[in-house]
Amino acid sequence: LAKIRKFLQWCKYFKNSELPEFNRGVLEVLRQPLEDRQITISRIKSTISYPANLMLIASMNPCPCGYYNHPTKACVCSPGQVQKYLNKISGPLLDRIDIQIEIVPVPFDKISDQRQGESSNIIRQRVIKARQMQERRYTEYTGIYCNAQMNSKLLAMYAQPDAKGLALLKNAMERLNLSARAYDRILKVARTIADLEGAEQILPNHLAEAISYRNLDRENWAG
Repeated sequence: LAKIRKFLQWCKYFKNSELPEFNRGVLEVLRQPLEDRQITISRIKSTISYPANLMLIASMNPCPCGYYNHPTKACVCSPGQVQKYLNKISGPLLDRIDIQIEIVPVPFDKISDQRQGESSNIIRQRVIKARQMQERRYTEYTGIYCNAQMNSKLLAMYAQPDAKGLALLKNAMERLNLSARAYDRILKVARTIADLEGAEQILPNHLAEAISYRNLDRENWAG
């Protein structure tokens, strides 16, 4: 509990800090609330659990200089420096983050593109509709109101891919060497993507998009 308080204090004073700038021991404490949505404190005479339903949003550079994997600028860090920097975020913690996206520099033709994109209001309405769909889906299940809270039983009921989707997921699991936890999280993200489209079933394109959001599971990302 003291480490959680310390983490929150650090968040207050280091709002713009990269994730690896936090002490690794403090970051590791986040694993239980990210997985179980609660914090359990055990002492000699008793054990108590507190609710800790949180949404973790974090960012980090790929190396100390910030140019590792950059398409045009050379990284000046040694392989050892890159690995040491990335190792501050453990695999088990990274595994618990549903969506991991590597952001690359936006080329000039994209920045200068004058075409109008989808308005925020339209996107907002689609998100509200998807959340309402999830609330109706889990009405019978106490304490569950969104896809992120699905257990194995609910995943089998509401996030079961078809044969083509399973083949796609099997190939990704083997190619990226994903864990069972990553498998469940891909299904949850795919279910959400399907909800945003108003689809009843998870389709292969939903799974493909969810898999693409596991950028940091690529073998060559960390050197």
